[in-house]
Amino acid sequence: MKVYFNNSCKICKAEIDLYKKEKIDEIDWIDITDNELAEKETSKDSKQLLRRLHIKDEDKVVGGAEAFLLLWKKIPKYKFLYNFFKLPIIFNVFSIVYEIVAFFLYLKNKKQLKKTN
Repeated sequence: MKVYFNNSCKICKAEIDLYKKEKIDEIDWIDITDNELAEKETSKDSKQLLRRLHIKDEDKVVGGAEAFLLLWKKIPKYKFLYNFFKLPIIFNVFSIVYEIVAFFLYLKNKKQLKKTN
């Protein structure tokens, strides 16, 4: 499983760093910042990759809240999050909240990236 995340976003990086500490061998962590290979592997452009967390598991690419479910399911310490957030009503609310938060993080990070370029 490959996890495509935005290492240039401080909040995103902090969260991913927590997951990385669990040292799950089946997870490859891929920084999508200026990463053309990530775009090819996911068939997503840089804007789409910056906008949401993505996971490629076998040949399937998922993004957003669904990607978090896959990630949490794979990490024993965070499986309780998978079990809770997979519940239909909870997942629907989680998806909406995730999209709102991700949108504002994307806007914030987009400004940060422009300052460094």
